[in-house]
Amino acid sequence: MTMWRNIAGLFLAFAALAAPSITLAEASDIAASARGVVRVVIIGRDGEEIYPVSHGTGFSVGGERIVTNAHVVAELADDPSLSIGVVPPEGGDAVYARLVAVSERNDLALLETTVAMNLPALTIAGNPATSGSVTAIGYPMNVDRAQGLDASDIFRAVPPVTSTGFLSGRRPSVEFDTLLHTAPIARGNSGGPLVDDCGRLVGVNSFGADSDATEAEFFFAISTRELLPFLRANNVTPRLNSSPCRSIAELNAAEDQRTERQREADAARTAEEERALAIRSEDLRRGFTYEVIDARTNGAALAVLALIGALAAAGLAVRGQRKEDARLRNLGGAAALLLALGAAAAWFLRPEFSAIETRVQDALRGDTPDTSASGTIDRALASSGNGTRLTCVLDQERSRVVSMSEDDVPLTWTASGCVNTRTQYGNVSGEWTRVFVPADEAAVSINRYDPAKFEFVVERYLLDREAMEKARAARAAYESPQCNAGNDAALTLGNAQRGVVDTLPQSPNEKLVYRCQPSGNGAQ
Repeated sequence: MTMWRNIAGLFLAFAALAAPSITLAEASDIAASARGVVRVVIIGRDGEEIYPVSHGTGFSVGGERIVTNAHVVAELADDPSLSIGVVPPEGGDAVYARLVAVSERNDLALLETTVAMNLPALTIAGNPATSGSVTAIGYPMNVDRAQGLDASDIFRAVPPVTSTGFLSGRRPSVEFDTLLHTAPIARGNSGGPLVDDCGRLVGVNSFGADSDATEAEFFFAISTRELLPFLRANNVTPRLNSSPCRSIAELNAAEDQRTERQREADAARTAEEERALAIRSEDLRRGFTYEVIDARTNGAALAVLALIGALAAAGLAVRGQRKEDARLRNLGGAAALLLALGAAAAWFLRPEFSAIETRVQDALRGDTPDTSASGTIDRALASSGNGTRLTCVLDQERSRVVSMSEDDVPLTWTASGCVNTRTQYGNVSGEWTRVFVPADEAAVSINRYDPAKFEFVVERYLLDREAMEKARAARAAYESPQCNAGNDAALTLGNAQRGVVDTLPQSPNEKLVYRCQPSGNGAQ
């Protein structure tokens, strides 16, 4: 048996060398998810003193609701004097929680804290992968022991521990559906989330497989097929996201490729339009040249005929003078003058050859109206006066969504940078932006609108407590102007917002790109 174990150990070692390295998850997304993970402590009492009996891990699913394993809170059934404590991952104090629901069949439990903790709810992967890298987040006891934490330290807020491994597929147990993975967990991790590279929950860590030192270690997480019905049965609306998990780097690379393809397509279209324009211009120029030559020839002929007529009329006037016929003299003189003027007009009013190019350009301008999408919107905006109601639809291919999928965004834009008649955007170098720093959410959003492209972009940064405090301090340093306060106000706001932007990480967690079109509801 020992020989076979040694052979198995060597095989696993060579397999590990041959296997590809673990794909690094988006660290900021994992960190954002970890801020919704808590330590769940079973508390005993000795008189006025409280002490930890055991602990596990839990995570927020919205409001004051926390999910953990049923076996984490199983001791309460045997000892009603015990209570549940929930310790946040950063800042704040531990609070008590009550047991809302337990499902022993699939090892799930739902808690509700007695005090609001404002924890970010974890987003659940709506279409979780069955392979790829995953991260376990929780509070393993062996780490606490290694750090020398004592009983009182259990109630102190500390960040959870993360460990990365691979999904090894779905592995339904006898009673419920589980995921098999290799992200190391230990006692204390029970009830903690297993997340994908975008920080979205794919399972609830529950237990590990027994193994000898020479055998590979595997761990089990309760799948979302078990979790979602449990949440809905207890009136919890889960945050679901079925978008593909792509990194910001992948998204930016794809955007660069898209921009390059668009540039090449625009260049090809421009070259084709220029070629067609040259052909059309040459055809028009040829036709107008013939017209001008004909007009000049006809004008010259008319001038000659009028001049001959003028000479004949002048002869009649001379004849009348000689015969002392005043009537003939006057008629002949008048006719000679009119015909002479007509001859001059026919000559000098002939079109110049320079008129050919003017006619060509006038014809080209009137050839075709602007039927492009932007031209249609431009006409709509021009006819609407103060702005048109737009409906902005999420472009999934160009977006990275790690929280819930976003709905369409209604937007009314005016040239002064006023959105929906109430929110003034700042302007720096022609770029319209508005930075939002909420007081009750650990996230900062930068909204951008490009009126030339009819493109609305939202970048969201999911921040820890310290980063949010810096952002809020920078935000408190200025006041946002009311809508339509003038160009100077938009410029001042744009420059003031830089203070907040300077506190943010280099890349956002989410980038939502919307394409806007007139909604058909009329102008505001």
